[in-house]
Amino acid sequence: MDRFEEQLLRRRVYGADHDHPGPRPDRRYAELVGGPLDGLLLDITGWTHDEVGAGAALPTELGRFGAGGRAMYDPRPGDPTRFDWAGDTP
Repeated sequence: MDRFEEQLLRRRVYGADHDHPGPRPDRRYAELVGGPLDGLLLDITGWTHDEVGAGAALPTELGRFGAGGRAMYDPRPGDPTRFDWAGDTP
């Protein structure tokens, strides 16, 4: 296992069970960059190319709109393993 993989396995996954918050080696993840969910990993295992390209609107209480709001993340051009924050929505 290389250094990047070791660092990846120590991270928390968005929406994961609190008893098992870390990533699993058999899954595929994108890192959330910026915004209220910065640094979390998003499990994109099984997502199609089009689904990854559409990004994600993730429910969170940490964004501008509080409970019920969503943080919007778009895949980084040329690097679908990173989703950049695009803003919050109610």
